Amino acid sequence: AVGMLKIANDLRWLGSGPRAGIGEIMLPEVQPGSSIMPGKVNPVIPESVTMVAAQVIGNDTTIAIAGQSGNFELNVMMPVAAHNILESIELLATSAKNLARQCINGLTATDKGPEMVMEGLAICTALAPIIGYDAAASIAHEASKNGETIKEVAMRVTDLNSTQLDEILEPLSMTEPNE
Repeated sequence: AVGMLKIANDLRWLGSGPRAGIGEIMLPEVQPGSSIMPGKVNPVIPESVTMVAAQVIGNDTTIAIAGQSGNFELNVMMPVAAHNILESIELLATSAKNLARQCINGLTATDKGPEMVMEGLAICTALAPIIGYDAAASIAHEASKNGETIKEVAMRVTDLNSTQLDEILEPLSMTEPNE
């Protein structure tokens, strides 16, 4: 339940937007939008998962209390524990299937994520093995201070040209181990 709650909330945040918010993904439209904000896509499937997670977490508390309420070899609260366990299994299974079918399968990425990577400061990590940590950190600080990209500052303060920087700062190259 906790893992599904986290995933659902991440989907809600990543799908917030499109003009304000994170907006890295587009959630599928599964019902008419907001009555107060025309054009808005409500994240109803992830929201349903958060409600299921809350119920299951509550059931878990009931199960824990039931488990500790037995006296010697007799526990009169076993029926409520069994009920809550079975209900939680059903809720989680149904919710996971619904999330997969009506949300995950229809997700689409936006162009905002890659743009944020290239405009972000973390991309300077790729420069550290080439120019050293301190120089890369200095570039990141200057880029942040002046509202520039890492590439713009690096072209000005290093001997690396645009082609070299494009290769070094390619985000996909950072997803594989160095040789």
